[in-house]
Amino acid sequence: MNYLRSFIPWLVFAGVSSLGWQWGALAGLVLSVALLIADRSAGLSLDYRLLEYGTILFFAALAVLAFARPDSGLKMYGSALSTGWLALIAWVSIAVQRPFTMAIARRMAPPEVWHTPLFRRINVVLTAAWALSFTLTAIAQTVVSAHAWSVIISIVIQIAGFVLPLRFTAAYPERARARFMEKSGVRGDAQGGLAS
Repeated sequence: MNYLRSFIPWLVFAGVSSLGWQWGALAGLVLSVALLIADRSAGLSLDYRLLEYGTILFFAALAVLAFARPDSGLKMYGSALSTGWLALIAWVSIAVQRPFTMAIARRMAPPEVWHTPLFRRINVVLTAAWALSFTLTAIAQTVVSAHAWSVIISIVIQIAGFVLPLRFTAAYPERARARFMEKSGVRGDAQGGLAS
């Protein structure tokens, strides 16, 4: 569930946008700022928060655009823009060696594993999976919007774009830990909790 928490502003944006994309953008902005403040108040580090900062930046820019030009042609590409931005955040987080999944994984894993090569490797792979999914989803959403296909197709694509990497995220860390232990000959109880 920790992964879903990071995407709540995006889900709220998708839901509230039915009332108007400007209201969806504003709701996403307010919620993303509130979640970051709540994390800070809870004493969580703001390191590795590229997803949260990128989310705030996106919704702030979109809210300004949507309120200034509510009839903009970009309105029909809202899903493609949002998933495209998420893809950009994910790819950039890998490029700057701060995979966005590390902030989420640090909520679940003990501090002593945060700097291990296995923890880092698992989070690079997870972030790459999310980045690829967001990239493909953005491309698919662009095609759907450009051809004015059914909103049902768009919803199915959007759901798949989150469910597939979420399922991978649930399964991959345990497989990676098992493979690491097998290769290194380390007992399972000595390496429990090496990653997210």
